[in-house]
Amino acid sequence: MDIRFIALYLPQFHPIKENNSWWGEGFTEWTNVTKAKPLFKGHQQPILPADLGFYDLRLEQTRIDQAQMAKEHGIDGFCYYHYWFHGKRLIERPAIEMLASKKPDFPFCFCWANETWSRRWIGDEQEVLLKQDYSDQDDEDHAKYLCDFFADDRYIKIDSRPLFVIYRPGDLPNPTKTIETMKRVALEKGLKEPFLVASNSHLWDNDKLLSFGFDSILNFRPQLGILPYANNDEFEWGRLKRNMKRFNLFDGKMKVFDYKEAVEIMQIIEPENFNRVIPCAFVGWDNTARRGEKGIVMLKNDPEYFENELRRVTEKLKNSNSNSNILFINAWNEWAEGNKLEPDSKIGKDHLEVVKKIKSSL
Repeated sequence: MDIRFIALYLPQFHPIKENNSWWGEGFTEWTNVTKAKPLFKGHQQPILPADLGFYDLRLEQTRIDQAQMAKEHGIDGFCYYHYWFHGKRLIERPAIEMLASKKPDFPFCFCWANETWSRRWIGDEQEVLLKQDYSDQDDEDHAKYLCDFFADDRYIKIDSRPLFVIYRPGDLPNPTKTIETMKRVALEKGLKEPFLVASNSHLWDNDKLLSFGFDSILNFRPQLGILPYANNDEFEWGRLKRNMKRFNLFDGKMKVFDYKEAVEIMQIIEPENFNRVIPCAFVGWDNTARRGEKGIVMLKNDPEYFENELRRVTEKLKNSNSNSNILFINAWNEWAEGNKLEPDSKIGKDHLEVVKKIKSSL
């Protein structure tokens, strides 16, 4: 069975004027990564890059090197996070330059990260920086903009249809109408209808999402909301007891899990099969670089546990009647979330070698 492995890709590794204003001159994702500190015994921070260094995505050679490394280790394409706020685009430069230059020669697609930006990094709308708004005309304009990318030979397609993921489909005022607009505009541009995928990252009701007219569901990982005590930043006695028992950590605020435990909990809401579902495996998680003591830490995210999970979802996909034969990996380079395939200074390319090993066995 030919399964394509697609890695989610964060483009926030170059400065933009908005981030300079909000976070300080020269801010990029590396700003968060380098200021991270260990918060308890056994907590490994900071995690710093190895082979590719502290790169700048304004450099074409960096993007070429990333693609080459991904290709050599069994990754079939990148899914760039795409930021569109009622016509305003952010962190768009890597994608625009990649489209214009035709380099790197590596498959790509988009995931529209349609959530409001705030001073918290997990979708909470306190201290709003840039609000996400919607309108019928904006759907039209957005679809026209996307068609230039959809038409590119490198754009990832399913049965000749461009793959496009919407991160928070439940936030759309009228998802069905948005879907109809995107498909109509593509046809008017002489393209095939896009293959539209709803991420269930914030709405776990797959049947409801499919009823809107989406072609498939991205079974997003990690589903942090299902983890015990994960949604409350304040002290909790239950969390204190749990941390003491499981991690010998006398702390009622820190949200600590181990990777294997988290994966097993998330399987509670996993669909029985992947018939109209694109599965996703995540590399690890530690967003304390962004959120400090309010972050979520997953310990023991060793390559062997990632291998077990990636192999599990791959086998389940092989035994399902998939309509895409695609598997997402989260993520290529979410450094400030401790969730990346790119090599770091502690374990090198070990997670990438896992992908290569499993891909070569298919």
